[in-house]
Amino acid sequence: MIEMNAHRYCVIMCGGVGSRFWPFSRSEMPKQFLDFFGTGRTLLQMTVDRVLPLVPHERIILVSNEAYLPLLQEQLPDIPRENILLEPARRNTAPCVCWAAHHIYALDRHASIMTLPSDHLILKEEAFRQAMTHGMDFVETHDALLTLGITPTAPETGYGYIQRGQPCQDAEGITEVKCFTEKPSLEMAEVLLASGDFFWNSGIFLWKADTILRAFADLAPDIAEVFDAGDDLYATDAENDFIAGAFPTAPSISVDYAIMEKASNVFVKTVDLGWSDLGTWKALYETSPRNEQGNVTQNCRLITKDCSGSVFAIKGDKVIVAAGLENYIVAENGNALLIVPMDREQEIRHLVNEVKARFGEDYS
Repeated sequence: MIEMNAHRYCVIMCGGVGSRFWPFSRSEMPKQFLDFFGTGRTLLQMTVDRVLPLVPHERIILVSNEAYLPLLQEQLPDIPRENILLEPARRNTAPCVCWAAHHIYALDRHASIMTLPSDHLILKEEAFRQAMTHGMDFVETHDALLTLGITPTAPETGYGYIQRGQPCQDAEGITEVKCFTEKPSLEMAEVLLASGDFFWNSGIFLWKADTILRAFADLAPDIAEVFDAGDDLYATDAENDFIAGAFPTAPSISVDYAIMEKASNVFVKTVDLGWSDLGTWKALYETSPRNEQGNVTQNCRLITKDCSGSVFAIKGDKVIVAAGLENYIVAENGNALLIVPMDREQEIRHLVNEVKARFGEDYS
């Protein structure tokens, strides 16, 4: 049994749209609110379940979009309403992280924070909890920003990579970060994998509240200035009104670009968690059970002939009949149908933008 530290908090970022999973993930029902694996639990609920042995409901902070409040309260009724921070505009992860850190710091000057996405798959949950506990122990005793680096299993081009540097003398499995590498070409990914020194960037971060706030002040002053103006208002009745005016003025940038790639006190804990960011249909294919033809079926009745390596995801009671499809994505939800080769799935986000431009938001 893991003993809880009363100063530990968890921030779950759950405001994304998940457009690469269109049309299953839609603007009114993004992928974090979906039960992708038929377990009866959505990705968001699974994320909360995973951290509850470490942090109780009352110290879990959800950061999301105003439009998703009903879904959040329906799926996570045990999270207090005051723990749900609703962004009035989409500004990527850096403003999200900065606001959450200010909010928590106002509640607890000694707070340490684990910050994680809401829509990842982690199969080795006990290994995850042990890694998070070790990581939190580290950031609470070091001036450090820590991320989890995932042991790569393939030359994946859809993930960022972290190169580990010198090992910490007093923290096993934790090293300095030498550099970050954004999504590489296949050729470069193969080189990174072969080197043995590069790990997938999980997007899971650990730090003390005051450490990350100092990092914003030093490295992203344009963001810090926006949120520092509300220092006396966080965790009060005036916080939401302040955020309504201030948040949309913050630059739209990821915390990776704004902080992690610039900071000198960044460390990585390398782990094997059975992890996937479930960012794409291909990632779902690779983490899902397949039938005897090597196809993945999601919530649908299907007859195939000479089909392999494909995903079929059709909502409703339709019968799907397909022949001669190899490595395809076939997905339907509501008023939209997607048929695209698996090796062109990176185009889906751009296709969704074209759909919105031509046919309107109802199809996004």
